[in-house]
Amino acid sequence: MAYQMTGLTKGLLLIIGLGLVGSIGWNFVLKDKLKKEGITVAGTTLGGGGNAANDTGGGNANAGGAAPARPAAAAGGKLGSPGNPLKVSIVSFHGYAPALVANGNSLKTQPGSIYAKLGVNVEFVINDDIPTLTTLFEAKTAQCAWRTSDFWAQEQPNLRNSGHDGRGVMLVDNTQGGDAVIARDNSIQKIEDLAGKTVALLQYTPSHGMLIDAIDNASLTARQKRQIKTVFIKPEEGTAGVRAAFTAGNVDAAVLWDPDLSLALRETKGAHVVYSTKTATNLIYDMMVCDQRELAKPENEPVFQAFVDGWMEGVTAARANPDNAVKALVETEEFFKLLAAKEGTSFIKSLFNNLLWTDLADNARILGLAGGVNHYERVYARFDQIYRGEGSLANPKSPVIPPQDSIDLRFIKKALQRNTQAQAEAVKPTETFTEKGQAAALAAPAQVTKPVSVNFASGSFELSKKAQQVIDKEMVPFIENNGSAYFEVGGNTDSVGSAGANQALSLARARAVADYLEKQWEVPRARLKVTGYGSSRPLCDETRPEAADMTLDACRALNRSTRLAVFSK
Repeated sequence: MAYQMTGLTKGLLLIIGLGLVGSIGWNFVLKDKLKKEGITVAGTTLGGGGNAANDTGGGNANAGGAAPARPAAAAGGKLGSPGNPLKVSIVSFHGYAPALVANGNSLKTQPGSIYAKLGVNVEFVINDDIPTLTTLFEAKTAQCAWRTSDFWAQEQPNLRNSGHDGRGVMLVDNTQGGDAVIARDNSIQKIEDLAGKTVALLQYTPSHGMLIDAIDNASLTARQKRQIKTVFIKPEEGTAGVRAAFTAGNVDAAVLWDPDLSLALRETKGAHVVYSTKTATNLIYDMMVCDQRELAKPENEPVFQAFVDGWMEGVTAARANPDNAVKALVETEEFFKLLAAKEGTSFIKSLFNNLLWTDLADNARILGLAGGVNHYERVYARFDQIYRGEGSLANPKSPVIPPQDSIDLRFIKKALQRNTQAQAEAVKPTETFTEKGQAAALAAPAQVTKPVSVNFASGSFELSKKAQQVIDKEMVPFIENNGSAYFEVGGNTDSVGSAGANQALSLARARAVADYLEKQWEVPRARLKVTGYGSSRPLCDETRPEAADMTLDACRALNRSTRLAVFSK
């Protein structure tokens, strides 16, 4: 391997932990199971196309086991030339299939491929052992590498501390069901039900961030939040270890991503999704981050532009022919060759349903270039906050990096300027909400319910400026995270006063909040159900506030919250 651990420092553990997005630990397990069952796959080596040390150009790991012979290109030349291809570090993950398609179903640019037609040579290097960006950029073994948007918020401060920097150049996929909190016990139907339960996951990965975000937004007291017991699986065990703990019944719940997510749900009796990115569609993105030194060179601008343009064209081609996208994965990466041998290519194809390969229009929408919310910047800032709170930065005193300094938009912007169709697609709503759809969604339990202290004057249901600011800050980002969800806006009071008066007042206050969301934030009214609960749904027992480590005043204040319940389509 080109990159070996020389010390288990916290920063390195973070990289390895997140690096298991490629499920290399699961790869080892699957490979061993295949051997035991007498299944062999010819012509494969760990990492598919190889890692930075053993990759000799790879080509297609095809059924014959060897790539077609290609003449060696003369070393050197400008970046993106045959002798000096743009090197991109990736892991074994189906979100990157469009790039392989764009390269002619190969790790290296093939004649006649999308990238070849754009005049750029790209070499994808599979590093399932996950070098840090500092390692890659210092050694110049790659100019770009995959990262998830949440983890980039962790790593960029460390990269700057090392004397380097990078910028995202595009978003390549958006998980929409491919990450989930799952449970085996039917009593666990929502995030709030995790209190007192054990949850297995990999620390400092998107799973960790997703769980923290969900718990932070849940209707749980501080004591109840502490009662959720996280079980951090060793990084070297990967998602295979998380899945094994869950299927064996050693934990009550787990946070996983595909393919182990889909396998765990299939293998475990009673397993079901509690909360996932099918609902929280604007939470986790994969992206490509490139060395800022290379991005700053004027002569390299056409190379990075072609890299972005080609990937976007690859998305179009992969969407049009998903079977070929499966073929590209199986032919270039050992992980997917083994997975196909064990589970079949139809299983790999099914994984595509749980994420969105983001095309040019999707990039424009997510990055706020179509006039809407910049979801990427919001997520970057949110996860910087989450992981700093967890102490995940190698240097906790690292300065906060503004989200706009984490991404270089010029390549997506230029591509968008040339593509009027993508411009038109970017402004279209991605979801449709109807009264019928609302009724169907609300027939199931809420996945998580966020309490928000929207204060009203005594006996009033008029929103003050301060109350509006609370809605803007606490409710709206939660709605934006859960891009496909329906919501119930529930008004609640404490137990002081008559039940009838409390119910009427709570309904009027909930309606005022929904009206504001509709008028000021253009949340479709069909997406919102308004309900007044009065004092019937306390979050804290006002007769025993000490049981929640709260004073009576704090207990009553919690019960007076307006609650935003999330319901999946």
